[in-house]
Amino acid sequence: MLGFQLFSEAVSLGALNLHSKTPRPVDQESEDVGSGVAAYASLALANAQKQGQLYEAVASRDLIGQAKEIHLERDKISGHEAFLLLTKVSSKTNTKLREVAEGFVRTGVLPSTITD
Repeated sequence: MLGFQLFSEAVSLGALNLHSKTPRPVDQESEDVGSGVAAYASLALANAQKQGQLYEAVASRDLIGQAKEIHLERDKISGHEAFLLLTKVSSKTNTKLREVAEGFVRTGVLPSTITD
């Protein structure tokens, strides 16, 4: 059995364990091939994580934009003021900005804890 740590930029992504169907000693060639496969697997995992983060960021940006647009129309305020209002709610309620925007877009109501 060979085990390789999968990492990218000093961040651990997991491990790759290789097993043989037949009992035999591990030779240098097996280690070299396994090391190469582990390097490619690390790249693939890191890229998949970055892509997922990018998709999430775009979705969050769109949701925050929708919440801002609702405020623009309903409250007749600027985009900057709408964003500041959302961030104020986020800060006072200790809730992620994306979650505040999502709740507002879904219900049309901000948490009642914000009075000023």
